Amino acid sequence: MSGGGYDVVVDVDEEGDLGHTDLQEDLEFHSSNFDDGQNRHKIAPDQAGFLPPPASAPSGGSSKRFLWTLSFYAQFFDVDTTTVLQRCAAAVYPRANFLDVMDGNPDLYGPFWIATTVVVILFLTGTISQYLSMKGEEHFAYDFKLLSGAAGLIYGYTGVIPIALWAVLKWFGSESANLLECWALYGYANMIWIPVALISWSPVTILNWVFTAIGFGLSSLFLFRNL
Repeated sequence: MSGGGYDVVVDVDEEGDLGHTDLQEDLEFHSSNFDDGQNRHKIAPDQAGFLPPPASAPSGGSSKRFLWTLSFYAQFFDVDTTTVLQRCAAAVYPRANFLDVMDGNPDLYGPFWIATTVVVILFLTGTISQYLSMKGEEHFAYDFKLLSGAAGLIYGYTGVIPIALWAVLKWFGSESANLLECWALYGYANMIWIPVALISWSPVTILNWVFTAIGFGLSSLFLFRNL
């Protein structure tokens, strides 16, 4: 018999009685191992998440993120306006390595809106340039091919070139290559194209090419400095 967490061993004689009424002298108590046997077969729950938490998330929590959930993409936009403005300023006036400025928390918020701003400005300045060149005609029609062309150029450059760069770095055995950092680096490098797009609507073609060459040179210098 057992009770209270102990195994009870009773010394019984040949006639079937206890032989003594003082059970304390004849009983031997052993520690029960029933609970240990049950706990031995229990499997501890898995506490590791599918994806690591973002840099701003508390280290003690864990959460699973899947491609079809908004939380998976929200972690790439985990920055505030002040941080984005600081990174934009660091891209225009580079004084330190931009990877150090990002401090291990690259984002896609700044690159997305910077690229979108460049697309809109290119469409507007291109439309203004066409309007000035066609001034005097009865009807002016907007050329939305400019918008699709600018979107394809800027979004393609910002989205595809970093993937190619990341693949090349991985091919040569770089262990620190990070696709998100490459996207962020190329995205913030587009900051220089905002002023270039604003002043490149001049009807003087050679002047527009000069502005474009300056923008290309500054953008390339920023990328080579931080790669």
